[in-house]
Amino acid sequence: MVDVTEKEMDNPTFKSDTVLSDVHLHCPNKRHLMVRLNAVGQPVFLSYFKLLPNTEDLASEKNVRETTTEGEHQYRSGDELCDKDRNNLKKERALNSEGVEALLDDDGDLEVVRRPRSASDLEAEDLLRDRVYPVILMKGKEDAFEDEEQECTCSDVVKIEHTMATPLEDVGKQVWRAAFLLADYILFERDTFRCCSVLELGGGTGMTSIIMGTVAKRVYCTDVGEDLLSMCEQNVALNKHLMEPGRGEIKVKELDWLKDEFCTDPEAPYSWSEGEIADLHDHCTVIMAADVFYDDDLTDALFRTLYRITQNLRNSCTVYLALEKRLNFTLRHMDVTCEAYSHFRNTLNDLENLQDRKMKYTVEPIKLDFCQFLVYERIEQL
Repeated sequence: MVDVTEKEMDNPTFKSDTVLSDVHLHCPNKRHLMVRLNAVGQPVFLSYFKLLPNTEDLASEKNVRETTTEGEHQYRSGDELCDKDRNNLKKERALNSEGVEALLDDDGDLEVVRRPRSASDLEAEDLLRDRVYPVILMKGKEDAFEDEEQECTCSDVVKIEHTMATPLEDVGKQVWRAAFLLADYILFERDTFRCCSVLELGGGTGMTSIIMGTVAKRVYCTDVGEDLLSMCEQNVALNKHLMEPGRGEIKVKELDWLKDEFCTDPEAPYSWSEGEIADLHDHCTVIMAADVFYDDDLTDALFRTLYRITQNLRNSCTVYLALEKRLNFTLRHMDVTCEAYSHFRNTLNDLENLQDRKMKYTVEPIKLDFCQFLVYERIEQL
């Protein structure tokens, strides 16, 4: 429970072990602190991810921002510089013209002068930041959050509902770096995927499928678990305006890698119709998966599913796999290893070396020198 006294209710302090659902009980009038809980009681957040034209534009935008901020520090419109600020500026100009000696004191020590930043400077800098941050969802559809949601309905912002931390069985509810990497590649190779029919395995929150839906004709975004698929469907609805120009369509479906058949029970949510299965087999030319290789048994199941589906496709197909190599120290090896990645590579080699008269698989790595369209850290382990 959160220990909040009556006087502290208006300004509660959150710590690492704070349970947000308890805050609802202590601060019922603070609607902006509330979160929507999903079916299993996890707080759900909404993040905005801004799409950038390319890395050059990102660098240019950063340069403009820094130049603007520097100008605001030196020239305040409508305000007189105080004497201290004026003296600091004189010393800065002296440093530019006369070198370091201009700022040495009588003993020869370097005198470093920092101009204090005003509140207006900090507010201006906040306004210039990219909107890439989690926003706490409010309860109910009628509250003030709708205004902000409508404000962000634009062609360069992707809105994703997700959780911040989950148990292992719910990792699909988080947004992972490899999903951003695959999304970058889709945006970089738009023409390659234009008007394609695509299947995503382990779609999670739907981030990659949504990006693919901006260029492809149809995307089947699949995963398992009604709560996760409901979140994914909500994200597709939040970003439907991004698909409208290209008339792309995203269908959220259940696909359990541990089962040999598609779910066709009409009573089950997110099941497949016979027509959808036929459409997948007749038209799918792209399969993709991002950050789904973290468990050896699930990796084996995914490759079995890949083999089963590709056997039934009418056309040749390209499979795009993105993942992050996660290093862990293991007592078994007494060393830092990446066992999940090693198992993935071994299974991939087995698929490529498979002796099958009907099918042939060829594996090719993709260089990661393509442009970055989303703001995230593209680490070397991707």
